Order: sequence, then C-alpha cells, then structure tokens
Amino acid sequence: MVPEINYWAVVLATLSSMVVGSVWYTPKVFGTRWAQLAKVDMDRPGATAIVPIVVTLVVSFVTAWVLAGAASIAWHFYAGSYLVSAVGTAVVLWAGLTAARFITHDAFEGRPSALTTMNIAHELVTVVVMSLIIGVWPPTGTV
Repeated sequence: MVPEINYWAVVLATLSSMVVGSVWYTPKVFGTRWAQLAKVDMDRPGATAIVPIVVTLVVSFVTAWVLAGAASIAWHFYAGSYLVSAVGTAVVLWAGLTAARFITHDAFEGRPSALTTMNIAHELVTVVVMSLIIGVWPPTGTV
C-alpha cells in the first residue's frame, strides 16, 4: 500500500518550517542564546546562509513528505480523526527519532544541555505545525 499524500499540504508544511525557524532563531526569541550556545557568528555575511537554507528546504520537504505518509498510514490503522492521527504521529516520531537522536549525539559531542533542549523543542514545534497543516488538509478521498 502506498499512502495517500496531499502534496499541496506537504509544500505548505515545508514552507512552515522556514517560518518556524525564522521566528525561533530571531535574536529577539532564541537566536542570540542559540548562537552563544552553538558558537555561531550571527554577524557573518548573509551569503553564507544560502547553502544551509537550501539544505533546510530539501530536508524539510522530506520531513513533511514522510510525516504525511506516516500520518496517512496511522489514520488507516487507527481510524478516527485525520488531524489527531497527524499530530499524534508527529509527536511520536519526534520523540522516538528526532529528540532521541539529538540527545544521544549532543551527549557524545559534549554540547550544552540547554542547546539540546532548545534544538529539540524547535523540532517539536516544527513537526507539530507541519502536522497541523497536513492534518487539516488530508488527501482527497481519505476523510
């Protein structure tokens, strides 16, 4: 079975990750603290951000696409609300894959726990926003 996916929702979810990141890492929110903890120079030329932005768009698309497929599979398995399936799937995947891997890698790399917490919280907000978009805009014929 190939899960049904609404690719318009995936595109919007991809773009939402850019919005969440732009707000999250602005200096007035967590940007200044994140830069200190991660040892990132916030005064570097803007041109140096082009590659990371393109990479983020590609990776965010993959994340949204996988989330949309997993949400569809979860909805078929559990039935009920497509939105609840999408959000529940996002939180479970975040906890079991994203947060767990961040914590493991950051522990071995000796990163500050405040940085790990900030980064995994950002990822949680990102996937929840993605799942809300995917959940309120399910594929045609599924709900």
